[in-house]
Amino acid sequence: MRRLVGPVVSLVGAFLIAIGLFAQFYMGSALLKTPLDVDEIIAVDGQAQVPDAQGKIQETPVLAWSVYHVNTSLSDSKVVSFENSQCLVKDIDAPDGCVSSDDPQDRLLSATTDDYATDRRTAEPVNDPKYLPAGSVPHSGVINKWPFLAEKKTYTYWDDSLQKGVQATYAGTDKLDGHEVYVYDVQVPKTRMDVAEGVKGFYTDDKQLYVDRLTGSVINQVEHQVRTDLDGNPVIDLHIKFTDAQVKKLVDEAKDNATQLNLIRKIVPIVGYVVGIPLFLIGLLLTTRSRKPTGATTAA
Repeated sequence: MRRLVGPVVSLVGAFLIAIGLFAQFYMGSALLKTPLDVDEIIAVDGQAQVPDAQGKIQETPVLAWSVYHVNTSLSDSKVVSFENSQCLVKDIDAPDGCVSSDDPQDRLLSATTDDYATDRRTAEPVNDPKYLPAGSVPHSGVINKWPFLAEKKTYTYWDDSLQKGVQATYAGTDKLDGHEVYVYDVQVPKTRMDVAEGVKGFYTDDKQLYVDRLTGSVINQVEHQVRTDLDGNPVIDLHIKFTDAQVKKLVDEAKDNATQLNLIRKIVPIVGYVVGIPLFLIGLLLTTRSRKPTGATTAA
């Protein structure tokens, strides 16, 4: 029976080591991928200055929603294809979603749709037609999220208004509800573009994105966007951010994800190595000792 103790202890130790290696080098990496079941609505609120029918500037509270849905038929194990819609409305009579263009209260300020695909690990755009509906615009830079394990560096970031990538500069760290995030700053200088349907003008944007380092999720976004016509008359002066409830929800999700990912990527390997390696060595020692001959004795 004693001869079995060493091999059994070694076997348990080897098993724990294997679990640690599997968690560190396979499971930890496999989990760092954008899921294929994303179906999320991001809620935004703020204030806007817009001209009324007579051209007089009025300030109004606004609400916005950005809806992200995965097109599973165009996604696979490496690439995820997104359908995105965005809507900005005047907060009159508390609309609970986007309104139609013929809304009798004239609450609709803008509504856009976008299709894009990203690498599930790096979050970089993939412009291969097999992942996109026909007629999709090629994208550049990070779009709806940062890569897993975001870095303290400048990223190219997709500006949907300009339809091109701009710089998102690392600006430091901050805490949202006690959760540390990386802050990236986007500054778009005065740029000529179509500021509304059929209206040429100028566009500027001042945006800060608060990103969870581990998952790359955008936890908050604070933006000041200004559009004027070519004569400098305001089209919209917009101050918006994620709602407080939205930030809390995203922070809670980031904390839960961090707990689960750290358990797999760090805790399980540490336990596997710290417990498994000594057990394996002790088992080898016991096995070696049990196999040593006791030696023969002779009678006098």
